[in-house]
Amino acid sequence: MAEGLLIVLSGPSGVGKGTVGKILAAEKEDLFFSISMTTRSPRPGEIEGINYFFVGEEEFKKKIEQGDLLEWARVYDDYYGTPKEVVLNSLKRGQDVLLEIDTQGAGMIKSNFPDGVFLFLLPPSLNQLKLRIIGRGTETEEKLNKRFNSAYQEILEAKGYDYFVVNDFPERAAQEILHIIRAEKLKMKRNAHLIEILRGDGCIQCP
Repeated sequence: MAEGLLIVLSGPSGVGKGTVGKILAAEKEDLFFSISMTTRSPRPGEIEGINYFFVGEEEFKKKIEQGDLLEWARVYDDYYGTPKEVVLNSLKRGQDVLLEIDTQGAGMIKSNFPDGVFLFLLPPSLNQLKLRIIGRGTETEEKLNKRFNSAYQEILEAKGYDYFVVNDFPERAAQEILHIIRAEKLKMKRNAHLIEILRGDGCIQCP
């Protein structure tokens, strides 16, 4: 059985990764969404084990020491990371896995999974991004400025990704991501085993 496809989705805070992710989940039910671990406090409406695994800083650092995280990074004043075991097991079962992580974490993933697909979600404009961040109403002015400046620096990292998708309309952005996933799964480098099937006079897509 071929391993699943590892899809990494990054983008600045406020760009709408969560909204696009919900649409992807509805459109592609077999897509496994890895849940990140974080030391930040839950925002209104966020649920433990669905949006994030919320842990204390001491526990998070212990996970780092034990090698239990696939990647981790400190973003703003909090830690974020991806639990390793569940992701690797899903890939081995042939299941496609989506990681929604920041640019630091994506860099760590790329060094270990060069065959992964790296997508960057962009806002229609920086002004739109700023309005979205302000619209959350959950940050002080100081934190808003810090978050927006960090978001701008993240956007500069987009050139290191395989694809970019502009999130002007979440439904359209999600469809573009699904098209990218389908195209990636048809790349010859991911399907070299099919040549052996043909050499054996087999059928690639038999009913």
